Amino acid sequence: MKIERAQSYGFCFGVKRAIKIAEEHPGSATLGPLIHNNLEIDRLKREHNVSLAHSLDEIEPGKATVIRTHGIPKNDLAKLKEKGGEVIDATCPFVTKPQQIVEEMSREGYDIVIFGDVNHPEIKGVMSYAEGPVYAVLSVGDVAELKLRDRVALVAQTTRKIEEYNKIVTYLVPRHKEVRVFNTICNATFENQDAARDLAKRADVMIVIGGKQSSNTKQLYSICKQHCPDSYHIESKEELQKSWFEGKKLCGITAGASTPEWIIEEIVGKIREFEV
Repeated sequence: MKIERAQSYGFCFGVKRAIKIAEEHPGSATLGPLIHNNLEIDRLKREHNVSLAHSLDEIEPGKATVIRTHGIPKNDLAKLKEKGGEVIDATCPFVTKPQQIVEEMSREGYDIVIFGDVNHPEIKGVMSYAEGPVYAVLSVGDVAELKLRDRVALVAQTTRKIEEYNKIVTYLVPRHKEVRVFNTICNATFENQDAARDLAKRADVMIVIGGKQSSNTKQLYSICKQHCPDSYHIESKEELQKSWFEGKKLCGITAGASTPEWIIEEIVGKIREFEV
């Protein structure tokens, strides 16, 4: 069986940057998971003593704190600074951008619509910068239920599908006097999704590697599943099953933006051990 990796996969710019920042601040804490990959978070703790705080209450006064790639709500940032420790911002610049857009557009009187999961930390952070009406939606149906005014500004979670975003744009434009659309989906997301789609069309089994809470990994899995029914989303080599590969000729590999190369190598090595 041949094993082929997608043309584009794995760590994006923002994740690489955040990990480098964390490694340069040993003994610090992150407020919330730095990235959506538990194994890499464990490595940072083991090798660099970077601890994980799940809430502001767990941050000791005066302790250096790294802000995760997804960002944090604006009021949490203010409270964190009040604790007196160094605040190191590892928010991905592609996440900072929609925060700035939402703040500016809401000040100008626009209703804000965000295409994304309201429970995702990135969206919680972006919504916190609005100074007026703000809504998170996942479909045209969600938008149809909103009582929006004439002026609307639209941004997207960095890891969403552009096709779904376009459906919301198409719905809003003819129904409002002014719609400002900002393409805040990350280029790395486009590239990884396109590459995964191309490979899934040819493969007869696809392994999608990444955290189970990772939005962009779940998007990759959804795309692969559409084109390759035998697609599997896993975090570690322990989840692999030999039966997945029996009778297969081409195994495709892709990985989410928070998946380090060392995990991918472990999984590829385990697949090769099956000797199918």
